[in-house]
Amino acid sequence: MANDHIDLTVEPGEIHALLGENGAGKSTLMNMLYGLITPDEGEIVIGRPDAADPDGELVDTVHRFQSPGDALDAGLGMVHQHFMLVPVFTVAENVILGRETSKGRTGLLDRDSARAAVREVSERYGLWVDPDALVEELPVGVQQRVEIIKALISDCELLILDEPTAVLTPQEINELLDIMRQLRDDGKSIVFISHKLKEVKAIADRITVIRRGKVVGETSPTASESELAAMMVGRDVRLTVEKEPASPDTPVLEISDLTVADDRGTHAVDGLSLTVRSGEIVGVAGVQGNGQTELAEAIMALAPTIGGTIRIAGDDMAHAKTHEIIEAGVGYIPEDRSLDGLVRDFTIAENLILNRYNRPPYARRGVLNAAEIQRRAADNIETFDVRTQSADHTAASLSGGNQQKVIVAREFSRPLKLLIAAQPTRGVDVGAMEFIHSRIVAERDSGAGVLVISSELDEVLALADRVAVMYDGKIIAEVSPDTPRDEIGLLMAGSTGDDEEAAGD
Repeated sequence: MANDHIDLTVEPGEIHALLGENGAGKSTLMNMLYGLITPDEGEIVIGRPDAADPDGELVDTVHRFQSPGDALDAGLGMVHQHFMLVPVFTVAENVILGRETSKGRTGLLDRDSARAAVREVSERYGLWVDPDALVEELPVGVQQRVEIIKALISDCELLILDEPTAVLTPQEINELLDIMRQLRDDGKSIVFISHKLKEVKAIADRITVIRRGKVVGETSPTASESELAAMMVGRDVRLTVEKEPASPDTPVLEISDLTVADDRGTHAVDGLSLTVRSGEIVGVAGVQGNGQTELAEAIMALAPTIGGTIRIAGDDMAHAKTHEIIEAGVGYIPEDRSLDGLVRDFTIAENLILNRYNRPPYARRGVLNAAEIQRRAADNIETFDVRTQSADHTAASLSGGNQQKVIVAREFSRPLKLLIAAQPTRGVDVGAMEFIHSRIVAERDSGAGVLVISSELDEVLALADRVAVMYDGKIIAEVSPDTPRDEIGLLMAGSTGDDEEAAGD
């Protein structure tokens, strides 16, 4: 039962936040509102202004959507957690996809009208986007703007934002919240689905919490983060990371003068040096897009290096294969779970052994041990609270947060010398975040070295024993996690303090 007799009312000109843990049923509810899933029972009632009297009472209409087209016609738009854009199309082409118009009798696509519509909406709401830009060349935050423009051009009155900040930088998040306020002030209604309690408190007018498919309460943003977390999870949740001081020992990761090129041939990592010792957590702070992705991929031999050395537990791994890195005792939580972390069409049980499917006790002489695979899957599903009816369901059937739990369970269920955790809690609820953070600290305490790469500065500061600030492919400073956030923020923007002294001179 994904949704169990849910009642939800969204008022005109309101930002209504929907909170719930992974698998609570938030996305299922929104997919029913958007016509992607047909509800078994209940009503969807939408009030819209009367065309003849737009200033009068709203006209209520009961809907039973059969497709997203029906929802769009009724004034609903949705921005999905994973964007629904065609990468090789321009912004204008994506916006009119499915609603194409032609020039007179020529039958040619009317791109000029599409460009004009994008510019008009962009200027009205401050969603600055180039209509002729290719989507694949746009940053994630700008791609999200394209999704919002698509909905607004369809004249939507209710905009559903499903985990809209999960892949955004702090600056992009602030920009999105400003855009949401502008839309609300213009009379639009917004359903805002998020796990991030600070953002919900900052932007919401009202908050509805659902747990295991049922509404468990409605509250205001004046409620504390602890109260909201307890409503979501059904128990008290520690919102701070509890850990003893680190006891660093010998180096387990030594990177010297590492250079890595991105897809365009630019040096994404440029002469970087970094050391991680056993028994410590080193956090990498930085605005996403400054080489963090390429750094993690180079360590895991998923991206070729141009120069420099990578040593793991004293062994040179600069030219090793990925399976050799894994066999050396390295665990890896990738930043993109769908692309790099899972085989979506494999079962949960199969995904849980991807890094050792060919080794005992899961295989012997090339034959898989199905009973042992199922036993381990059952243990991991219970230990890591993966919300699923069966280990034989595909990974694609899970919510985003539960997919992340599968990856974490797989990597933490074997002895590690080094853990590379890139965006380890992206898209997970506060209860799962508490659990993942505690397991990362436990890995440190058991003697592993941990490298945490996260665009969430709060996460870096909470976990790290040392913070390495990355900018433009380099580590420009190493600081204590007690360093004021403003100072770290300036470093993340590329200011080292030397520039200011030089300017003063």
